Amino acid sequence: MRKLVIAEKPSVARDIAKVLKCSKKGNGYLYNDEYIVSWAVGHLVTLLEPEEYDEKYKRWQMETLPIIPDHIKIKAIKNTIDQYKILEKMLKSDSIESLICATDSGREGELIFRYIYDLAKCNKPFQRLWISSMTAQAIKEGFENLKDGSEYDNLYHSAKCRSEADWLVGINASRAFTIKYNTLLSIGRVQTPTLAIIAARQKEIDNFVVSEYWEVNADFGEYKGQWFEIKANGDKKTEETKILDKNRANDIAKKVKGKIATVKSIECEEKKNPPPLLYDLTELQRDCNKKFGFSAQQTLSLVQDLYEKRKMVTYPRTDSRYLSDDMIPKLKIIASKLMGTEKYNKYASYVFNLPKLPITKRIVDNSKLSDHHAIIPTEAKPNINALSDAEFKVYDLIARRFLQVFYPYYIYNTTKIVTECEEENFVTRGTTVVDKGWTELNVKSEKEKKTEEVLPDINENDTFETKSAKVAVKKTKPPQTYNEASLLSAMENAGRFVDDEILKEQLKESGLGTPATRAAIIERLIKVGYIVRKGKSLIPTEKGMKLIEIVPVELKSPETTGKWEKGLSSIAKGKMDTEKFMGSIKRYVNYIVNSSQQGGCKVIFAADKPRSKKVRASILGVCPKCKGHILENSKGYYCSNWKQGCRFTIWKNALENYGVAIDKDFVKNILENGKIENLFVHKPDTQEECNCSVSLASDNSGRLDIGNFVKVEK
Repeated sequence: MRKLVIAEKPSVARDIAKVLKCSKKGNGYLYNDEYIVSWAVGHLVTLLEPEEYDEKYKRWQMETLPIIPDHIKIKAIKNTIDQYKILEKMLKSDSIESLICATDSGREGELIFRYIYDLAKCNKPFQRLWISSMTAQAIKEGFENLKDGSEYDNLYHSAKCRSEADWLVGINASRAFTIKYNTLLSIGRVQTPTLAIIAARQKEIDNFVVSEYWEVNADFGEYKGQWFEIKANGDKKTEETKILDKNRANDIAKKVKGKIATVKSIECEEKKNPPPLLYDLTELQRDCNKKFGFSAQQTLSLVQDLYEKRKMVTYPRTDSRYLSDDMIPKLKIIASKLMGTEKYNKYASYVFNLPKLPITKRIVDNSKLSDHHAIIPTEAKPNINALSDAEFKVYDLIARRFLQVFYPYYIYNTTKIVTECEEENFVTRGTTVVDKGWTELNVKSEKEKKTEEVLPDINENDTFETKSAKVAVKKTKPPQTYNEASLLSAMENAGRFVDDEILKEQLKESGLGTPATRAAIIERLIKVGYIVRKGKSLIPTEKGMKLIEIVPVELKSPETTGKWEKGLSSIAKGKMDTEKFMGSIKRYVNYIVNSSQQGGCKVIFAADKPRSKKVRASILGVCPKCKGHILENSKGYYCSNWKQGCRFTIWKNALENYGVAIDKDFVKNILENGKIENLFVHKPDTQEECNCSVSLASDNSGRLDIGNFVKVEK
């Protein structure tokens, strides 16, 4: 009799098999006399599609909604069914006495194993391997301290509810609004509120009115100052440097030029900044985006490889920035391993040689741990030379942050000088570093590099001649578009978009999505054509903006998703009943379907927008057939040389069966490139959501060829 170990993927299974000394190879597994180590390939099991419950759901019709099965069923995924069958056979085999779940130590990893276990109708006892590092030592210790599988039942229930809630909301909302607006629309429990945040910012930018203001800067010879006045705002007083009247600014400059200025006050203050907290996944993704331009998904892939393949960092999909007290004995060991690398020797030696590590609540705090602790280097000696440039950049941040938390505070002095001239006040600020402390280890981007602003040695009541006073004209700037770093912050702190104080507090704990899913949500919004990347910015498309106009507030508000994330968290902690949670989801689905049928169809998507036949758009591109201009009319995009016989036309309804609205951006893109890759469509024969490629037909008629369909995983 053997124990069956199921890992999440083959590479992890090989690492476990090596520790367990399973050197013999079978078909889809490794084994010895005591263990069989096999694997999933991510998810092997998924939820049934609607049409698999009833043929009537093949057609998208309002009268078949809502789709709420009495019992949501699961099936093996077609592409990986062979590996599922290997596992199923072993799960049912009399030669297997018990199981060990060794999938990822988190909510999704738990679901991967439990879905396989449930679909195979297995009832054998199982234990849970729960580790935060993939080093051989960590795996060995994990097998010495296996947990009873039932300890993670609540985590499974939470994962199952998340999966089913996403299915119910996504299927019903997407169908309801697609049917109503005759355009394929993808709506999701988390992706739609995230899109709403991006769309709201874009609306602020579009509505922003630029205005001019003026500043006055004076040169007192040994130093410079900026004009300001004190303004009262309720109980608060602020220093205002903007002047809204150009004439007033010019008058101030003329008034003080060449006059004697007196130092009115000098304020000096010593300030101390503590080291930053350790990394969780979201903070790591933010920093990698700011410093290196990495997308959230790219950072996740890199840190996952550092954890899984390189064994150089601990479990990455964590939302905790703290360590547990049982890790304290390992901290100097990790520092000693970093000492062996030239790049970190100086800093790691400092930490290792401290008589006592400065352990504070900012580093170790059991009350702030979730399933895993913060991301830190493992106890394995890092093989820096084996890393790619991108891998090293991510590892370098993690290693430096680990060492930083044991370094002294960053101490600096700030100086504020107020100078008076002709009853006008000017402020001058300077900074000098007393102790670099933890900032000595910082990896700074060019934008972050600042020099000290050292002020001259002057005293109160000293006088200086105002050498010059210049007026600078400035313009107000609109809010910045979201980049991945700022969007991750917005998702994590979604409570600031909520008015209800109780919900605001609840959202502090959950936000939109989880650290493990936020990158995928951003990528999903790009895949379905709701946002695009422009440089580092994330910009909503016309289709994305219109979707947010039409969906009810409950679908796009962080409040709703925040309540659900709070509920899922409560289920994982054993504090909420799954039936109660799913009951609220089903009621919500009914409400969404009903609300989609109310009111008129005020927002029309591009392909269906009625236009006068005389309406002409601007020139969209060059005709591939005759080099004429491509223009727009009510039914399509045509060549300006049509009177001379050119019949090149791209019809607006050409891809209607695929749920694609052919708008001006689409036409500009395909005229310029001849092809559009990764277009999100809905296959009319199977109703599957896919990415595909669309190209102009070689006959130069304007006909579109569509192909290379790849199913979009949900």
